[in-house]
Amino acid sequence: MNLDELQNGSDIRGVALDLNPDEPVTLTENEVRDLARAFTAWLRKKTGKKDMTIAVGRDSRLSGPKLARAVMDALVYDGVDVFDTGLSSTPAMFMSTLFEDFDADGAIMLTASHMPANRNGMKFFYKGGGLDSDEIKELIDIAKKKKFNHGKGGSITKSDLMSVYSEHLRNIITEKLEASQADVNPENPLEDLHVVVDAGNGAGGFFVEQVLKPLGANTEGSQFLEPDGNFPNHIPNPENAEAMASLIQAVKENHADLGIIFDTDVDRSSAVDSNGNPIGRNDIIALASVLAAKHHPGMTVVTDSVTSDELGEFLEKKGIHQHRFKRGYKNVINEAKRLNDEGVDAQLAIETSGHAAFKDNYYLDDGAYLASRIVVEAASQSISDLLKDLAHPKSEKELRLKINEKSFKEYGKQVIEDLQNFAKESEYITVVEPNYEGCRIRFDTDHGSGWALLRMSLHENLLPLNIESSQPEGAKIMAKELYHFLKQYPSLDLSQIEEFIKD
Repeated sequence: MNLDELQNGSDIRGVALDLNPDEPVTLTENEVRDLARAFTAWLRKKTGKKDMTIAVGRDSRLSGPKLARAVMDALVYDGVDVFDTGLSSTPAMFMSTLFEDFDADGAIMLTASHMPANRNGMKFFYKGGGLDSDEIKELIDIAKKKKFNHGKGGSITKSDLMSVYSEHLRNIITEKLEASQADVNPENPLEDLHVVVDAGNGAGGFFVEQVLKPLGANTEGSQFLEPDGNFPNHIPNPENAEAMASLIQAVKENHADLGIIFDTDVDRSSAVDSNGNPIGRNDIIALASVLAAKHHPGMTVVTDSVTSDELGEFLEKKGIHQHRFKRGYKNVINEAKRLNDEGVDAQLAIETSGHAAFKDNYYLDDGAYLASRIVVEAASQSISDLLKDLAHPKSEKELRLKINEKSFKEYGKQVIEDLQNFAKESEYITVVEPNYEGCRIRFDTDHGSGWALLRMSLHENLLPLNIESSQPEGAKIMAKELYHFLKQYPSLDLSQIEEFIKD
């Protein structure tokens, strides 16, 4: 296997189970062993330490136990003391490097987030945070050249990381409630709150059993808490329409105050309010921003590139500055860190996908931490009250245009550059600046007004096209205009846009 093909930005992802004849296995014990050994070599060079401890955890995927065993065997072979944390969340793995009970030098998480059951992958952490894409490339280079550090004396210790992490979250909730309310019951601070949690059969069931229930919350109606790598109920993804519909139904049927949904490894979350309104994408950014700004007025939030104009207007009215950056959770996190180093009060980095990284939580994208902040707010008021001034586009669409070219990145970049030049010459289209990804343009006509963003996919041979309008038919009108421009590129698959604009 070409290890380079397993890199997915700052993650490793591949096919780990032979469940689909069209998708051959690409991630086996061999690959994860070599990458684990490469991480050991990289971490020893990074820290200057020979004797190290590394925590190893996994989500609920069927291939998890086998791959985790291979990783741990490889680490022990190279003289590393291993914490076997078993079923864990990705954010907890990073926290293993900070908790006094662990003080791990590094951590490896076996997960492929919300991807299908046949997939798996790896995420790597050290005390400085998660590895970036360039650092993953370094690991792959070490693995390909077999530049490993064999050692002696490694061991494996089974460790209950999730109990320590859950206590950490309980303390956060209790402390914030006591700081904001005078009459909090210290024994059961959430006794008057009804929360329905949907874990999607991933690793998030702990949030009910180890966080909410011990604090007195009513969790009746919570669903799919049992880990099951077949994901039999719905895709464990807060952005999935079926998953959100399932949670909405559960909130309404149980007359709950709040619904929380996690992805498989719990680094993302979204919510549903007491009226059954979904709080995802622009709404979850708005909510998280308002929560962060309570103690940091005038703060900056770094978002990805596909946020709506309505969100920007909402944040501006709240005195929150938006820095619209690129897609990719590591991109927004690293940009927030950069701004913070320059003296900008960047308290939050968040994607529409639900990756939310608060400055006061180590800029760690942690779905359970975000959920905890939302729970604190819901204990005193309906969270929908915080979002009542947030408007939404009247029409919106994301179209994914496949590029049928071997050199798809070069082809896509040329299309984007041509669109930018086309917009500059148009009488009714303007280029939006500043812009950090692709080409963002604004339409201003009698029949269609709004914006469109054409960008390269982070990892695939696709040009995603996002369109939003304040008019009911505006997105379709703008798509028709763009279709006339895009028809000149024979290697673009325009079937999605053709289906969208047909009468």
